[in-house]
Amino acid sequence: MAFTAKDVMTLRDKSGAGMLDCKKALTDADGDMEKAAELLRERGVAKAVKKEGRIAAEGVVGAFVCGKCGVGVLLEINCESDFVSRGEKFHGIVDAVAKVIAQNKPADVEALNACELEGTTVKDYIINQTAVIGEKISIRRFEIYETAGKIETYIHMGGKVGVMVEAVDFKEGAEETLHDVALQIAASKPYYITRDDVPASVLAKEKEIMLIQMQNDPKNAKKPANILEKIVEGKLGKFYEDNCLMEQPFVKDDSQKVMQVIGNKFKVARFARFEMGEGLEKKSENLQDEVAKQIESMKK
Repeated sequence: MAFTAKDVMTLRDKSGAGMLDCKKALTDADGDMEKAAELLRERGVAKAVKKEGRIAAEGVVGAFVCGKCGVGVLLEINCESDFVSRGEKFHGIVDAVAKVIAQNKPADVEALNACELEGTTVKDYIINQTAVIGEKISIRRFEIYETAGKIETYIHMGGKVGVMVEAVDFKEGAEETLHDVALQIAASKPYYITRDDVPASVLAKEKEIMLIQMQNDPKNAKKPANILEKIVEGKLGKFYEDNCLMEQPFVKDDSQKVMQVIGNKFKVARFARFEMGEGLEKKSENLQDEVAKQIESMKK
């Protein structure tokens, strides 16, 4: 059965695959559109499986909030290159998966993979999108908040950093302040909300480190242990300022602490902060070699 250039374009639009792949599939399928689409899917899956061992250390942090249902999602999906991560198609994948998480509230990535998306499972959807984009795509992590309060999200630099904050006892008109708090978390990387949230074991370790530092300073050689311990207690103020959201200087006006900016407008119940790729190894590859590989793959 013969096929035309229009058939190739139709298959390309339908499948999202490249022109050469579509032409080859139609040739192998003797012009049968459905069979060609099936061949592309089969070849796409094979291509995706082949890429499973590659490092997906670029990507995007995205967010989705359903105000009516009081659900917020913070999500990180990884790919292999910054070029792909900046594309509309990849951001569309992130948005689609985030909405599925909000609707189904899966317990973990494994449970998410079994959820339905566009007539298939999330796992197969990601495999198919891997074939379309040509890079390994992997869902790394997500956080779900469900609350009767207020959820605010903030995405920095197109998805390099993402923040989600839950506020309770929220007073109308405090939306801008809550947004500023999300921005604060993105910029200042707090670990805790207040000093009361710092685990005793963390404080004990900090005190131990500070005490050793003090003892190693020749200026403190003649100071008794109880005096050094009091000095260490004073130094903990800086630790709280660095690590506790409420004690941090406000990024827009460092003459105020965050707790002063918030006042009684709302209470921060919890927050999540994702930095894209933190802890992942990144692939380092010469650009010229990468382009050569892409050209070579198109010839096959």
